[in-house]
Amino acid sequence: MIEWQERPVDAKAVADLAAAGASPLMARLLALRGIEPEGLEKFFSPDWRDLAAPRELPGVENAAKIIYSYLARDERIVVFGDYDCDGLCATAIMTLALRRIRAEIAPGLVKGKEQNIFPFLPERLGEGYGLTDGSVARMLSKNPDVKLVVTVDNGVNAVEQIEALKQNGIEVVVTDHHLRGETLPAAAAIVNPKVEAPRHLQDLCGAAVAYFLANELVEIARQKSSQATIAKGLGGTLFTLAGLATVTDIMPLSEQNRIFVAEALRHFPRWAPIGLRELHAHAARTGVEAMSSKDFGFLLGPRINAVGRLDSGDKALELLLCPECERERSRTLAIDVDLYNSQRRQIEQRMSEAAMAQIVPGAPAQIIAFDSDNPDVHPGVAGIVASRILEKLSPQVPVCVLVDGKGSSRAPAGYNVRDALSSADDELLHYGGHAVAAGLAVKSGRLEEFKAIFTEACVEQAANLPPADTGVRFVDAELEPKDITLDFAEDIARMEPFGEGNSEPVFVLRNVNLAQGGVRQLGATGNHLQLAFRERNLPRAVWWGHGDMVEDIRAWSASPYDLLFNLTVSEYGGRHVEINLVDLRPVR
Repeated sequence: MIEWQERPVDAKAVADLAAAGASPLMARLLALRGIEPEGLEKFFSPDWRDLAAPRELPGVENAAKIIYSYLARDERIVVFGDYDCDGLCATAIMTLALRRIRAEIAPGLVKGKEQNIFPFLPERLGEGYGLTDGSVARMLSKNPDVKLVVTVDNGVNAVEQIEALKQNGIEVVVTDHHLRGETLPAAAAIVNPKVEAPRHLQDLCGAAVAYFLANELVEIARQKSSQATIAKGLGGTLFTLAGLATVTDIMPLSEQNRIFVAEALRHFPRWAPIGLRELHAHAARTGVEAMSSKDFGFLLGPRINAVGRLDSGDKALELLLCPECERERSRTLAIDVDLYNSQRRQIEQRMSEAAMAQIVPGAPAQIIAFDSDNPDVHPGVAGIVASRILEKLSPQVPVCVLVDGKGSSRAPAGYNVRDALSSADDELLHYGGHAVAAGLAVKSGRLEEFKAIFTEACVEQAANLPPADTGVRFVDAELEPKDITLDFAEDIARMEPFGEGNSEPVFVLRNVNLAQGGVRQLGATGNHLQLAFRERNLPRAVWWGHGDMVEDIRAWSASPYDLLFNLTVSEYGGRHVEINLVDLRPVR
């Protein structure tokens, strides 16, 4: 049985934080996250005014000057995006910024003609990620007179496609955040923190890169036109989109990213575009006060992603671009986007069950392949299913889920799945992504060869992993019932936003006793559990999604339990502290 232990912490770091005014428990939590006394104020009070200047990101100034020259000449510009949430937010950011700047530097050009700024999204199923031969051909057929292509969240590895565009007299500005290959494309400008950036800007998502470039463009437009009000009021909308994408693309929530997410959440009711506000209202069925990173990661992000997984992504982009004056249209789009997510969940459940049936126990990599004529699968859900399979594996190894050779791969910490894919380059039509997540397409008839090479690459990587300690799960702290107070829960809430690099604190409470009749199901269908305890000062606990365990827990109700949990502040029935269970087990 896995033991629950407190994570070791530097005693001096805890003492220094306590001396700076943190309570002993909070000092421990902060020290575990590497927060130092001099960084306390910025950690607890992220401020959008502390964002880096756009020009600190290499390539931004040059890219903005090039784009502005095309805007000033009223040339057709295509914003070439992506179909996931980061790519859609980045596309919306760049499209909104370019359209606003163009309209305000040359308002006469707008009259009687459509704006010359056109967003374009590749189709996941037919064309794949980024600038592929198929997506570029369709983009050109829709925009035969395009003069400039600005990529967002893609492009750094599209060497051949960008060279072909260049040969046809079309200039390309690349903005991306994915890992580069050996050769950079011959673009007019490249803005990619994975190519070059100071340390504090290396972990930006694609939408955040687009945000910095959009801000530099606004600054240039204001200088060139001597109009200080160009794009006034647009910044909050672009900021919110960058904050949402930072969570959904699982970027580390420190430094610049923490500012993006914290401020986007805090100002959501005022800054967010109408489409996002309507989608949140429809999904949460509550107001938008006191939002947390879960609103981005579990409510909005999956719904926006679902559109691009099952369709072209255009409807989600339309939602993000919907103007404030079109509230009814935004409500209709929000309902449509939510329906895509419902369909995605149904497919994901069936496909995950089918994928588990293909697991090979003990294999150094799990490569799960489906044919598209299987009614239980959809290629757009391959990435989610790969993540679900990875979560269930013990020990964890890289996972690929493919439908007709196209799909996604996921890997646990310590592996680099993109490097493993590069080893099988000759067997792939294309691939790209990050160390722990990547997309790929296997050449027809080369699946077995790909499996062998990819597996061997994973074996080599596994040989360099540190020994796994599977007998311990580290937690932030062991608590006593007296520690669980509303004040402590409110202090924890101040540590938001939680996510990659700033995980929500997990605690252990030992030897607690269930009250008589203290276990009952919650929710209209009994999906959740509520537990009450004999210890009078302990609040009730909720275990979301575990209603089916009610009889198992009742069977051991005479035994004391150890609890693994988070602490949150609940407003339901009056403001109070709530225990949200992660796991529990009887003390035997």
